[in-house]
Amino acid sequence: MSDLLTVDEVAALVRTSPSTVRYWRYRGEGLESFRVGRRVLFRREAVERWMAAQRAATAVGGVA
Repeated sequence: MSDLLTVDEVAALVRTSPSTVRYWRYRGEGLESFRVGRRVLFRREAVERWMAAQRAATAVGGVA
């Protein structure tokens, strides 16, 4: 797999819609991204880091 992900690939990875990923990006809510021409890309390790932070922030009773 590539180290770079598109909006659609990130949406599939976090099981949400591409429009939600675009909204998070618009709001600056943690998903680091960059543009190559007209394309928005995300680094896989940055998405995984964000998901781990979300998991830690929402863990109940210290269980992640």
